[in-house]
Amino acid sequence: MGVSRDAPASDSRFKRLFIGAPRDVNDPGVFHKVSLVAFLAWVGLGADGLSSSSYGPEEAFRALHERGDFTFLAIFLALATAVTVLVLSRAYSHVIEHFPAGGGGYVVATKLLGEKAGLISGAALLVDYVLTITVSVASGGDALFSLMPVSWVGLKLPVELVALVALVLLNLRGVKESVTALVPVFLVFVATHLILICGGIGAHVTELPALTQHVATSLQSASATHGWWFVLVLLVGAYSRGGGTYTGIEAVSNGLPIMREPRVHTGKRTMLYMAASLAFTASGILLCYLLFDVRPVEGRTMNAVLAEAFAGDWLLFGLPLGRLFVALTLLSEGALLFVAAQTGFIDGPRVMSNMAIDSWLPRRFASLSDRLTMKDGVLLMGGSAMILLFVFDGRVGALVVLYAINVFLTFSLTTLGMLRHAIATRREDASWLRQGAVQFVALVLCLGILSAMVIEKFSEGAWVTVVITTAVIAACLLVRRHYRAIAEKLRSLNDAFASLPAFGTPGGEPDQEAPTAVLMVGGYGGMGVHSLLSLAQMFEGYFKNVIFVSVGVVDSGSFKGKVELDRLHASAAESARQYVELARKLGWNAASRVSVATDAVDGITRSCLDLAKEYRRCMFFAGKLLWKRESWFQRLLHNETAFQVQRRLQWKGLAMVVLPVRVIDDEAPSPRLPAAVEVPCAR
Repeated sequence: MGVSRDAPASDSRFKRLFIGAPRDVNDPGVFHKVSLVAFLAWVGLGADGLSSSSYGPEEAFRALHERGDFTFLAIFLALATAVTVLVLSRAYSHVIEHFPAGGGGYVVATKLLGEKAGLISGAALLVDYVLTITVSVASGGDALFSLMPVSWVGLKLPVELVALVALVLLNLRGVKESVTALVPVFLVFVATHLILICGGIGAHVTELPALTQHVATSLQSASATHGWWFVLVLLVGAYSRGGGTYTGIEAVSNGLPIMREPRVHTGKRTMLYMAASLAFTASGILLCYLLFDVRPVEGRTMNAVLAEAFAGDWLLFGLPLGRLFVALTLLSEGALLFVAAQTGFIDGPRVMSNMAIDSWLPRRFASLSDRLTMKDGVLLMGGSAMILLFVFDGRVGALVVLYAINVFLTFSLTTLGMLRHAIATRREDASWLRQGAVQFVALVLCLGILSAMVIEKFSEGAWVTVVITTAVIAACLLVRRHYRAIAEKLRSLNDAFASLPAFGTPGGEPDQEAPTAVLMVGGYGGMGVHSLLSLAQMFEGYFKNVIFVSVGVVDSGSFKGKVELDRLHASAAESARQYVELARKLGWNAASRVSVATDAVDGITRSCLDLAKEYRRCMFFAGKLLWKRESWFQRLLHNETAFQVQRRLQWKGLAMVVLPVRVIDDEAPSPRLPAAVEVPCAR
């Protein structure tokens, strides 16, 4: 919501300092200003995938240590990791082709598998994106504090919380601003890790034949001692523990709406950048763990141990160049992990918006701020991440398990839906077999990782994510039920006022000197008509004019280009025209004032203040749904637009009345035509 006109100037300046000045949604160039080219999209969305190489490979490699000295299997993990990244990214490239408007797993599951599957996928994604933020910030803290003495570990959580608050402020300013500010961090990470991996492998290139022989010998020895089944289960368990490596792949398809046109081309190029960089980095780090015989060290990440083993003893003219490289590598790694939290702030609110448009969540989550960001979603994601950081004390190992389970639940539903789509369109699409094969392989991989993680880690904390996701699903079902019940009762109101008789002499254009009622309305329907007739009944014969104020609210669903904005304005204008026709039929002089804004309160207030200058004898009205016993749940699901506008207008010295519309409680009387219909509305 934008800053109110009555807000103190100091508050406004303070907010603009951190958030920035409002953007004009009617500016033809605004979409260009807030959209991302492929490179910036790679930074903002691909950072999640690339940064997961800081904790995904480590978790997989640790699993090999925990069961004994089976680190020789890391070479197979590296190969499996690279193949999995490429298969999943290819599967999601097909999602980009078929769903160019974005939406990711939620939209795919909803359209291809049904609303219930979409709800499950959406709920899993919401939890996933909160955990994206939490895991990224916690892992970033681990990387940075690997440079610090162990005694400083008590400062880690406060530092992570400060970083999280900074990210919230960046995202309230806007996506492009938050991404652009973090480009240098991204580039330093890429450069240092490229040197680390290429240099590490290059330093051992002459040992590769011996390493290959060692792996073959160790594999034969392990299978003879423990059996092939044990080796296979161990490898699959370690592979599934590294499931956090693949968590950023979904982000690109979900973030298409913020990409520069042509979006499909930009999205596929971004996916290519992300897949290539992630496959190389994750598999390369696993291989380097094996080459340098990296072992876990308390208080340090395994990437920190690797960097120290690779460059710790470098000297240049007596200067500790190696220590500088290690510090730069870990600083960039920690900073990039904070950047990776951007994915949760970019895509999480977008999923919430899509679900709000479909009435699974409160509709306020589809609203845009005056900076054209989904403010409520950003704040909720940040607040939820803070809670999880506290609850789990920033422990990455525990958080990654919760994280990966929801990710692969969404992956599984998405690939299942795309496989079903490929089969259903086999007669129209010549490439269906190729696409179907990719989706089938991806589905098998996803189900395998998901099953292994749930079975192995259920008693160790995996049950927590099951409980949280189930709770989100239950809450969404309650919200949808509430909205549908209201829609049904409003439909009866619409039916009651579907046809009203004309009375007396039809009205015409308003007279600026005559008493004027300014009525705020939305789409044409029973609620607006009820408010109009209640107005006539309460002020019988006084008002000669009625001006309808309608604002097309730009939410994330309509913020896709000038064509969508024009369509939104045309829809609001058509509804206002119907109200004008009805009012004139009932004897009023009537007109309308239509605008488009990101915030209904701001847009309505501006129109009303302008009308107050044109019509000296005007009074303002708005209808408001009322409950006999209003609960916090109802206040959460329904905005307080009428009361907020009333407060702003009254501060300006203008009179406004909120007209009650009692059609919700079962105890309320059935809708009936007010007596005003039976008498002249204007005399």
